[in-house]
Amino acid sequence: MNDFMIFTTIAAFICTIAFIFWRPHVHEAIPATIGAVIVLLSGSVSLNDLGVIMETIGGAAITIMATIVMAIVLESFGFFHWAAERLMEKARGSGVRLYWYTNLLCFLMTLFVNNDGSILITTPILLMLLYRLNLKNHQKIPYLLSGALIATAASAPIGVSNIVNLIALEIVHMDLYMHTAMMFIPASLGLVLLAFLLYLNFYRAIPRKLPVLRLRHWHLTASGHPLKDDASPIPIEKRSRFMRNILLFVFGVRISLFVASYVHFPVPLMAVIGSAFLLGWRWYFLKISPRDMVKKTPWHILLFAFSMYVIVYGLNNIGLTRWLVHELHPVVSGSLLQASLGMGFLLSVLSNVFNNHPALMIGTLTLTNMGLDPLTLKISYLASVIGSDVGSLLLPIGTLATLMWMHIVKRGGIKISWGDYLKVTFRVIPISACFTLVLLAYWVYWVF
Repeated sequence: MNDFMIFTTIAAFICTIAFIFWRPHVHEAIPATIGAVIVLLSGSVSLNDLGVIMETIGGAAITIMATIVMAIVLESFGFFHWAAERLMEKARGSGVRLYWYTNLLCFLMTLFVNNDGSILITTPILLMLLYRLNLKNHQKIPYLLSGALIATAASAPIGVSNIVNLIALEIVHMDLYMHTAMMFIPASLGLVLLAFLLYLNFYRAIPRKLPVLRLRHWHLTASGHPLKDDASPIPIEKRSRFMRNILLFVFGVRISLFVASYVHFPVPLMAVIGSAFLLGWRWYFLKISPRDMVKKTPWHILLFAFSMYVIVYGLNNIGLTRWLVHELHPVVSGSLLQASLGMGFLLSVLSNVFNNHPALMIGTLTLTNMGLDPLTLKISYLASVIGSDVGSLLLPIGTLATLMWMHIVKRGGIKISWGDYLKVTFRVIPISACFTLVLLAYWVYWVF
Protein backbone atom coordinates (compact mmCIF):
# COMPACT_ATOMS: atom_id res chain seq x y z
CA MET A 1 0.00 0.00 0.00
CA ASN A 2 1.54 3.29 -1.10
CA ASP A 3 1.01 6.91 -0.12
CA PHE A 4 -0.69 7.72 -3.44
CA MET A 5 -3.37 5.07 -2.81
CA ILE A 6 -4.04 6.38 0.70
CA PHE A 7 -4.14 10.03 -0.40
CA THR A 8 -6.39 9.32 -3.40
CA THR A 9 -8.90 7.28 -1.37
CA ILE A 10 -9.18 9.90 1.38
CA ALA A 11 -9.42 12.73 -1.16
CA ALA A 12 -12.16 10.89 -3.09
CA PHE A 13 -14.17 10.43 0.11
CA ILE A 14 -13.84 14.07 1.22
CA CYS A 15 -14.61 15.47 -2.24
CA THR A 16 -17.68 13.21 -2.62
CA ILE A 17 -19.15 14.28 0.72
CA ALA A 18 -18.31 17.94 0.07
CA PHE A 19 -20.08 17.91 -3.30
CA ILE A 20 -23.20 16.28 -1.83
CA PHE A 21 -23.33 19.03 0.81
CA TRP A 22 -22.59 21.77 -1.73
CA ARG A 23 -25.12 20.64 -4.34
CA PRO A 24 -27.90 18.72 -2.50
CA HIS A 25 -30.30 19.11 -5.45
CA VAL A 26 -27.97 17.10 -7.71
CA HIS A 27 -28.59 13.33 -7.65
CA GLU A 28 -26.26 12.08 -4.94
CA ALA A 29 -25.42 9.07 -7.12
CA ILE A 30 -23.37 11.26 -9.51
CA PRO A 31 -20.60 12.41 -7.10
CA ALA A 32 -20.69 9.03 -5.30
CA THR A 33 -20.14 7.14 -8.56
CA ILE A 34 -17.26 9.39 -9.59
CA GLY A 35 -15.69 8.94 -6.15
CA ALA A 36 -16.12 5.16 -6.34
CA VAL A 37 -14.44 5.02 -9.76
CA ILE A 38 -11.48 7.04 -8.43
CA VAL A 39 -11.16 4.71 -5.42
CA LEU A 40 -11.30 1.67 -7.70
CA LEU A 41 -8.61 3.12 -9.99
CA SER A 42 -6.41 3.95 -6.99
CA GLY A 43 -6.22 0.24 -6.13
CA SER A 44 -7.57 0.44 -2.58
CA VAL A 45 -10.60 -1.59 -3.72
CA SER A 46 -10.02 -4.62 -5.95
CA LEU A 47 -12.35 -6.27 -8.43
CA ASN A 48 -12.78 -9.16 -5.98
CA ASP A 49 -13.88 -6.63 -3.35
CA LEU A 50 -16.68 -5.50 -5.69
CA GLY A 51 -18.17 -8.99 -5.51
CA VAL A 52 -18.15 -8.87 -1.71
CA ILE A 53 -19.79 -5.44 -1.80
CA MET A 54 -22.50 -6.60 -4.21
CA GLU A 55 -23.25 -9.57 -1.95
CA THR A 56 -23.42 -7.30 1.11
CA ILE A 57 -25.80 -4.67 -0.27
CA GLY A 58 -27.78 -6.88 -2.68
CA GLY A 59 -30.50 -7.99 -0.26
CA ALA A 60 -30.88 -4.51 1.24
CA ALA A 61 -31.14 -2.96 -2.22
CA ILE A 62 -33.85 -5.40 -3.36
CA THR A 63 -35.85 -4.84 -0.16
CA ILE A 64 -35.73 -1.05 -0.36
CA MET A 65 -36.55 -1.03 -4.08
CA ALA A 66 -39.57 -3.28 -3.48
CA THR A 67 -40.71 -0.82 -0.82
CA ILE A 68 -40.34 2.13 -3.19
CA VAL A 69 -42.33 0.27 -5.84
CA MET A 70 -45.14 -0.07 -3.30
CA ALA A 71 -45.02 3.70 -2.68
CA ILE A 72 -45.31 4.39 -6.42
CA VAL A 73 -48.32 2.08 -6.66
CA LEU A 74 -49.94 3.86 -3.70
CA GLU A 75 -49.51 7.16 -5.53
CA SER A 76 -51.23 5.66 -8.59
CA PHE A 77 -54.28 4.96 -6.42
CA GLY A 78 -54.24 8.54 -5.07
CA PHE A 79 -53.44 7.29 -1.56
CA PHE A 80 -51.35 10.28 -0.52
CA HIS A 81 -53.96 12.76 -1.68
CA TRP A 82 -56.52 10.82 0.35
CA ALA A 83 -54.16 10.91 3.36
CA ALA A 84 -53.94 14.72 3.10
CA GLU A 85 -57.74 14.96 3.11
CA ARG A 86 -57.96 12.76 6.19
CA LEU A 87 -55.26 14.86 7.88
CA MET A 88 -57.33 18.03 7.62
CA GLU A 89 -60.55 16.27 8.57
CA LYS A 90 -58.99 14.86 11.74
CA ALA A 91 -57.52 18.25 12.68
CA ARG A 92 -61.04 19.79 12.72
CA GLY A 93 -59.70 23.33 12.58
CA SER A 94 -57.19 22.88 15.42
CA GLY A 95 -53.56 23.81 14.76
CA VAL A 96 -52.43 21.67 17.71
CA ARG A 97 -54.27 18.60 16.44
CA LEU A 98 -52.81 19.21 12.98
CA TYR A 99 -49.32 19.24 14.56
CA TRP A 100 -49.79 15.83 16.16
CA TYR A 101 -51.45 14.28 13.11
CA THR A 102 -48.66 15.67 10.92
CA ASN A 103 -46.07 13.91 13.08
CA LEU A 104 -48.11 10.71 13.06
CA LEU A 105 -48.39 10.82 9.27
CA CYS A 106 -44.64 11.32 8.87
CA PHE A 107 -43.91 8.49 11.32
CA LEU A 108 -46.23 6.07 9.52
CA MET A 109 -44.92 7.02 6.07
CA THR A 110 -41.38 6.15 7.18
CA LEU A 111 -42.50 2.84 8.68
CA PHE A 112 -44.50 1.92 5.57
CA VAL A 113 -42.08 3.33 2.96
CA ASN A 114 -38.64 4.57 4.11
CA ASN A 115 -37.13 7.77 5.48
CA ASP A 116 -36.16 9.37 2.15
CA GLY A 117 -39.46 8.36 0.58
CA SER A 118 -41.35 9.76 3.57
CA ILE A 119 -39.69 13.15 3.10
CA LEU A 120 -40.45 13.15 -0.64
CA ILE A 121 -44.09 12.16 -0.03
CA THR A 122 -45.08 14.17 3.06
CA THR A 123 -43.23 17.45 2.46
CA PRO A 124 -45.08 18.39 -0.78
CA ILE A 125 -48.38 17.42 0.85
CA LEU A 126 -47.65 19.64 3.87
CA LEU A 127 -46.48 22.51 1.66
CA MET A 128 -49.76 22.41 -0.26
CA LEU A 129 -51.76 22.10 2.95
CA LEU A 130 -50.04 25.04 4.63
CA TYR A 131 -50.25 27.15 1.50
CA ARG A 132 -54.01 26.64 1.30
CA LEU A 133 -54.33 27.50 5.00
CA ASN A 134 -52.63 30.84 4.26
CA LEU A 135 -50.41 30.62 7.36
CA LYS A 136 -47.48 32.95 7.96
CA ASN A 137 -43.94 31.67 7.40
CA HIS A 138 -43.17 31.23 11.11
CA GLN A 139 -46.44 29.31 11.58
CA LYS A 140 -45.54 26.84 8.81
CA ILE A 141 -42.13 25.94 10.25
CA PRO A 142 -43.47 23.85 13.22
CA TYR A 143 -45.30 21.47 10.90
CA LEU A 144 -42.58 21.21 8.27
CA LEU A 145 -39.57 20.94 10.57
CA SER A 146 -41.13 18.64 13.15
CA GLY A 147 -42.46 16.43 10.34
CA ALA A 148 -39.02 16.21 8.72
CA LEU A 149 -37.25 15.36 11.99
CA ILE A 150 -39.83 12.72 12.95
CA ALA A 151 -39.84 11.21 9.44
CA THR A 152 -36.06 10.87 9.44
CA ALA A 153 -35.69 9.64 13.03
CA ALA A 154 -38.54 7.13 12.51
CA SER A 155 -36.19 4.91 10.50
CA ALA A 156 -34.53 3.83 13.78
CA PRO A 157 -37.24 1.54 15.25
CA ILE A 158 -37.25 -0.92 12.34
CA GLY A 159 -34.27 -1.60 10.11
CA VAL A 160 -36.31 -2.00 6.94
CA SER A 161 -37.08 1.76 6.74
CA ASN A 162 -33.55 2.79 5.79
CA ILE A 163 -31.27 1.21 3.18
CA VAL A 164 -28.10 1.95 5.15
CA ASN A 165 -29.62 0.25 8.21
CA LEU A 166 -30.36 -2.82 6.10
CA ILE A 167 -26.79 -2.89 4.77
CA ALA A 168 -25.41 -2.56 8.30
CA LEU A 169 -27.66 -5.43 9.46
CA GLU A 170 -26.09 -7.63 6.81
CA ILE A 171 -22.59 -6.65 7.92
CA VAL A 172 -23.16 -7.58 11.58
CA HIS A 173 -25.23 -10.68 10.62
CA MET A 174 -28.23 -9.55 12.65
CA ASP A 175 -31.77 -10.69 11.82
CA LEU A 176 -34.39 -8.05 11.07
CA TYR A 177 -36.77 -9.34 13.74
CA MET A 178 -34.01 -9.24 16.40
CA HIS A 179 -33.15 -5.66 15.44
CA THR A 180 -36.80 -4.68 15.91
CA ALA A 181 -37.22 -6.65 19.16
CA MET A 182 -34.27 -4.82 20.70
CA MET A 183 -34.84 -1.41 19.13
CA PHE A 184 -38.56 -0.76 18.64
CA ILE A 185 -39.49 0.11 22.23
CA PRO A 186 -36.55 2.42 23.13
CA ALA A 187 -36.46 4.08 19.70
CA SER A 188 -40.24 4.63 19.63
CA LEU A 189 -40.23 6.13 23.14
CA GLY A 190 -37.34 8.34 22.02
CA LEU A 191 -39.49 9.52 19.10
CA VAL A 192 -42.36 10.32 21.48
CA LEU A 193 -39.97 12.40 23.60
CA LEU A 194 -38.66 14.14 20.46
CA ALA A 195 -42.21 15.00 19.37
CA PHE A 196 -43.06 16.46 22.80
CA LEU A 197 -39.83 18.48 22.92
CA LEU A 198 -40.59 19.84 19.46
CA TYR A 199 -44.12 20.71 20.56
CA LEU A 200 -42.81 22.61 23.61
CA ASN A 201 -40.33 24.41 21.38
CA PHE A 202 -42.99 25.39 18.81
CA TYR A 203 -45.86 25.92 21.26
CA ARG A 204 -46.12 29.69 20.73
CA ALA A 205 -45.83 29.49 16.93
CA ILE A 206 -48.52 26.82 16.39
CA PRO A 207 -51.83 28.50 15.51
CA ARG A 208 -54.72 27.46 17.74
CA LYS A 209 -57.45 27.83 15.09
CA LEU A 210 -57.30 26.95 11.41
CA PRO A 211 -59.77 27.64 8.62
CA VAL A 212 -61.79 24.59 7.66
CA LEU A 213 -60.89 23.67 4.08
CA ARG A 214 -62.57 21.41 1.57
CA LEU A 215 -59.73 19.46 -0.01
CA ARG A 216 -61.73 17.32 -2.43
CA HIS A 217 -60.62 19.47 -5.36
CA TRP A 218 -56.95 19.44 -4.47
CA HIS A 219 -54.81 18.19 -7.31
CA LEU A 220 -51.33 17.08 -6.32
CA THR A 221 -49.07 14.06 -6.53
CA ALA A 222 -46.60 12.81 -3.95
CA SER A 223 -43.90 14.84 -5.73
CA GLY A 224 -45.96 18.02 -5.40
CA HIS A 225 -46.88 18.38 -9.08
CA PRO A 226 -50.48 19.31 -9.99
CA LEU A 227 -52.89 16.93 -11.69
CA LYS A 228 -55.52 18.07 -14.19
CA ASP A 229 -58.19 15.62 -13.06
CA ASP A 230 -59.27 14.18 -9.72
CA ALA A 231 -56.14 12.99 -7.89
CA SER A 232 -57.58 9.52 -7.26
CA PRO A 233 -59.00 7.21 -9.93
CA ILE A 234 -61.11 5.41 -7.29
CA PRO A 235 -64.77 6.59 -7.15
CA ILE A 236 -65.44 8.89 -4.20
CA GLU A 237 -68.10 6.65 -2.65
CA LYS A 238 -65.67 3.69 -2.58
CA ARG A 239 -62.48 5.59 -1.85
CA SER A 240 -62.23 5.45 1.94
CA ARG A 241 -62.90 1.71 2.13
CA PHE A 242 -60.51 1.01 -0.75
CA MET A 243 -57.71 3.09 0.79
CA ARG A 244 -58.13 1.39 4.16
CA ASN A 245 -57.88 -2.01 2.47
CA ILE A 246 -54.70 -0.89 0.69
CA LEU A 247 -53.29 0.37 3.98
CA LEU A 248 -54.06 -2.93 5.71
CA PHE A 249 -52.39 -4.81 2.87
CA VAL A 250 -49.23 -2.71 3.08
CA PHE A 251 -49.20 -3.14 6.85
CA GLY A 252 -49.51 -6.89 6.35
CA VAL A 253 -46.56 -6.88 3.94
CA ARG A 254 -44.48 -4.99 6.50
CA ILE A 255 -45.34 -7.53 9.20
CA SER A 256 -44.51 -10.37 6.82
CA LEU A 257 -40.93 -9.09 6.51
CA PHE A 258 -40.36 -9.64 10.23
CA VAL A 259 -42.07 -13.02 10.16
CA ALA A 260 -39.84 -14.01 7.23
CA SER A 261 -36.78 -12.91 9.19
CA TYR A 262 -37.90 -14.93 12.22
CA VAL A 263 -38.43 -18.14 10.20
CA HIS A 264 -35.28 -17.49 8.12
CA PHE A 265 -37.18 -16.96 4.87
CA PRO A 266 -35.36 -14.47 2.57
CA VAL A 267 -36.62 -10.99 3.50
CA PRO A 268 -35.87 -9.50 0.04
CA LEU A 269 -37.96 -12.24 -1.62
CA MET A 270 -40.87 -11.57 0.75
CA ALA A 271 -40.67 -7.85 -0.07
CA VAL A 272 -40.72 -8.62 -3.80
CA ILE A 273 -43.74 -10.91 -3.38
CA GLY A 274 -45.65 -8.16 -1.55
CA SER A 275 -44.79 -5.58 -4.22
CA ALA A 276 -45.79 -8.01 -6.98
CA PHE A 277 -49.22 -8.55 -5.39
CA LEU A 278 -49.75 -4.79 -5.08
CA LEU A 279 -48.72 -4.29 -8.72
CA GLY A 280 -51.20 -6.98 -9.70
CA TRP A 281 -53.90 -5.25 -7.65
CA ARG A 282 -53.22 -1.99 -9.50
CA TRP A 283 -53.22 -3.78 -12.88
CA TYR A 284 -56.60 -5.31 -12.10
CA PHE A 285 -58.27 -2.08 -10.90
CA LEU A 286 -56.56 0.59 -13.02
CA LYS A 287 -55.39 -1.47 -16.01
CA ILE A 288 -51.87 -0.04 -15.61
CA SER A 289 -49.11 -2.42 -16.66
CA PRO A 290 -46.14 -2.93 -14.28
CA ARG A 291 -43.85 -1.79 -17.12
CA ASP A 292 -44.05 1.82 -15.88
CA MET A 293 -42.05 0.77 -12.79
CA VAL A 294 -38.89 0.66 -14.91
CA LYS A 295 -39.20 4.39 -15.54
CA LYS A 296 -40.58 5.52 -12.18
CA THR A 297 -38.31 3.56 -9.81
CA PRO A 298 -35.40 5.74 -8.56
CA TRP A 299 -32.59 3.41 -9.56
CA HIS A 300 -30.01 6.06 -8.64
CA ILE A 301 -30.54 5.13 -4.96
CA LEU A 302 -28.98 1.72 -5.64
CA LEU A 303 -26.08 3.30 -7.50
CA PHE A 304 -25.53 5.72 -4.62
CA ALA A 305 -25.55 2.97 -1.96
CA PHE A 306 -23.18 0.78 -3.97
CA SER A 307 -20.80 3.65 -4.76
CA MET A 308 -20.67 4.92 -1.17
CA TYR A 309 -19.94 1.42 0.07
CA VAL A 310 -17.09 1.13 -2.45
CA ILE A 311 -15.59 4.36 -1.06
CA VAL A 312 -16.05 3.26 2.55
CA TYR A 313 -14.59 -0.17 1.74
CA GLY A 314 -11.55 1.65 0.34
CA LEU A 315 -11.17 3.55 3.61
CA ASN A 316 -11.44 0.25 5.44
CA ASN A 317 -8.70 -1.30 3.29
CA ILE A 318 -6.26 1.57 3.88
CA GLY A 319 -6.52 1.14 7.65
CA LEU A 320 -9.24 3.49 8.92
CA THR A 321 -11.20 0.79 10.74
CA ARG A 322 -8.02 -0.69 12.28
CA TRP A 323 -7.26 2.72 13.78
CA LEU A 324 -10.84 3.11 15.02
CA VAL A 325 -10.77 -0.37 16.56
CA HIS A 326 -7.64 0.52 18.51
CA GLU A 327 -9.14 3.81 19.74
CA LEU A 328 -12.66 2.63 20.51
CA HIS A 329 -12.22 -0.88 21.90
CA PRO A 330 -11.63 0.31 25.51
CA VAL A 331 -14.87 2.32 25.35
CA VAL A 332 -17.12 -0.27 23.71
CA SER A 333 -15.82 -3.26 25.69
CA GLY A 334 -17.00 -1.75 29.00
CA SER A 335 -20.58 -1.90 30.26
CA LEU A 336 -23.61 -2.03 27.96
CA LEU A 337 -24.47 1.56 28.91
CA GLN A 338 -20.92 2.66 28.12
CA ALA A 339 -21.03 0.86 24.76
CA SER A 340 -24.39 2.40 23.89
CA LEU A 341 -23.44 5.97 24.78
CA GLY A 342 -19.96 5.66 23.28
CA MET A 343 -21.03 4.37 19.87
CA GLY A 344 -24.10 6.59 19.77
CA PHE A 345 -22.02 9.70 20.44
CA LEU A 346 -19.35 8.68 17.92
CA LEU A 347 -21.87 8.02 15.13
CA SER A 348 -23.69 11.27 15.89
CA VAL A 349 -20.46 13.21 15.43
CA LEU A 350 -19.40 11.27 12.31
CA SER A 351 -22.85 11.63 10.77
CA ASN A 352 -22.96 15.38 11.26
CA VAL A 353 -19.48 15.75 9.81
CA PHE A 354 -19.58 13.21 6.95
CA ASN A 355 -23.32 12.32 6.53
CA ASN A 356 -24.93 9.28 8.13
CA HIS A 357 -24.63 6.88 5.18
CA PRO A 358 -20.82 6.55 5.19
CA ALA A 359 -20.71 7.11 8.97
CA LEU A 360 -22.86 4.05 9.78
CA MET A 361 -20.98 1.90 7.27
CA ILE A 362 -17.63 2.89 8.80
CA GLY A 363 -18.94 2.35 12.33
CA THR A 364 -20.38 -1.06 11.51
CA LEU A 365 -17.22 -2.29 9.79
CA THR A 366 -15.27 -1.13 12.84
CA LEU A 367 -17.52 -3.05 15.24
CA THR A 368 -17.16 -6.31 13.32
CA ASN A 369 -13.37 -6.17 13.76
CA MET A 370 -13.39 -5.61 17.53
CA GLY A 371 -13.95 -9.22 18.62
CA LEU A 372 -16.86 -8.22 20.88
CA ASP A 373 -19.20 -10.68 22.55
CA PRO A 374 -22.54 -11.07 20.68
CA LEU A 375 -24.66 -8.94 23.05
CA THR A 376 -22.16 -6.05 23.18
CA LEU A 377 -21.83 -6.16 19.40
CA LYS A 378 -25.60 -5.95 18.96
CA ILE A 379 -26.11 -3.07 21.39
CA SER A 380 -23.13 -1.20 19.92
CA TYR A 381 -24.60 -1.60 16.45
CA LEU A 382 -28.07 -0.46 17.58
CA ALA A 383 -26.52 2.54 19.32
CA SER A 384 -24.76 3.34 16.04
CA VAL A 385 -28.14 3.30 14.29
CA ILE A 386 -29.54 5.75 16.86
CA GLY A 387 -26.54 8.00 16.32
CA SER A 388 -26.89 7.87 12.54
CA ASP A 389 -30.71 8.20 12.46
CA VAL A 390 -31.36 10.56 15.40
CA GLY A 391 -28.08 12.16 16.45
CA SER A 392 -27.35 12.97 12.81
CA LEU A 393 -30.27 15.44 12.77
CA LEU A 394 -28.31 18.03 14.73
CA LEU A 395 -27.13 19.61 11.45
CA PRO A 396 -29.10 19.66 8.18
CA ILE A 397 -26.15 18.01 6.41
CA GLY A 398 -26.28 14.95 8.70
CA THR A 399 -28.66 12.97 6.48
CA LEU A 400 -29.61 12.92 2.82
CA ALA A 401 -33.26 13.14 3.88
CA THR A 402 -32.77 16.50 5.62
CA LEU A 403 -30.68 17.79 2.72
CA MET A 404 -33.52 16.93 0.33
CA TRP A 405 -36.04 18.45 2.74
CA MET A 406 -34.15 21.77 2.88
CA HIS A 407 -34.15 21.88 -0.91
CA ILE A 408 -37.87 21.03 -1.21
CA VAL A 409 -39.05 23.64 1.32
CA LYS A 410 -36.81 26.30 -0.24
CA ARG A 411 -38.30 25.50 -3.66
CA GLY A 412 -41.74 25.72 -2.02
CA GLY A 413 -41.09 29.31 -0.95
CA ILE A 414 -40.64 28.64 2.80
CA LYS A 415 -37.81 30.52 4.47
CA ILE A 416 -35.97 28.22 6.89
CA SER A 417 -32.37 29.23 7.49
CA TRP A 418 -29.61 27.18 9.07
CA GLY A 419 -30.06 29.36 12.14
CA ASP A 420 -33.76 28.48 12.34
CA TYR A 421 -32.92 24.79 12.01
CA LEU A 422 -30.09 24.77 14.56
CA LYS A 423 -32.08 26.80 17.08
CA VAL A 424 -34.52 23.91 17.24
CA THR A 425 -32.27 20.85 16.84
CA PHE A 426 -29.72 21.91 19.47
CA ARG A 427 -32.57 22.03 21.98
CA VAL A 428 -34.19 18.70 21.16
CA ILE A 429 -31.80 16.29 19.40
CA PRO A 430 -29.09 15.83 22.10
CA ILE A 431 -31.72 15.17 24.79
CA SER A 432 -33.69 12.75 22.57
CA ALA A 433 -30.59 10.88 21.40
CA CYS A 434 -29.15 10.49 24.94
CA PHE A 435 -32.52 9.38 26.32
CA THR A 436 -32.87 6.75 23.58
CA LEU A 437 -29.31 5.45 24.04
CA VAL A 438 -29.72 5.08 27.82
CA LEU A 439 -33.11 3.43 27.39
CA LEU A 440 -31.65 1.06 24.79
CA ALA A 441 -28.94 -0.14 27.21
CA TYR A 442 -31.40 -0.81 30.03
CA TRP A 443 -34.05 -2.32 27.76
CA VAL A 444 -31.57 -4.83 26.30
CA TYR A 445 -30.16 -5.59 29.79
CA TRP A 446 -33.63 -6.21 31.27
CA VAL A 447 -35.17 -8.16 28.39
CA PHE A 448 -32.27 -9.98 26.72
